[in-house]
Amino acid sequence: MKKVVFNLILAASLTTAIPAFAHHGYAAYDETKTDSFKGTVTDFELENPHSTMSFDVKGADGKVESWTAEAGHVRLMKDLGWSADTLKTGDVVTFYFHPAKNGSHAVDLVKVTLANGKTLMAHSSGEGAAVQ
Repeated sequence: MKKVVFNLILAASLTTAIPAFAHHGYAAYDETKTDSFKGTVTDFELENPHSTMSFDVKGADGKVESWTAEAGHVRLMKDLGWSADTLKTGDVVTFYFHPAKNGSHAVDLVKVTLANGKTLMAHSSGEGAAVQ
């Protein structure tokens, strides 16, 4: 019986600890550098703990590269002017981001300029928090 209770407590502890391991912060990104691409939105999720979006960019060689951007949590994004339908699949927008230190196509989004010229911030860190 003690073994069963121990295993249940162990399982409960591991289950509650997993979300803490999932949050990595921003150490993976070069926060001193901001790059930009004009890209076509392929997915947008306004969600916690980080909103995400995917976009395709045509490289200099004509090949399409797929990118993923991480942005703020839902409350912050809404405070900055975002809604669940701000970006739709097929929208062409300019993404400004801090690149990954390892060169991957996963980035920390700073802001987006929509086709109509409106700019929305994606974080309150470093780049200011106001909608421009």
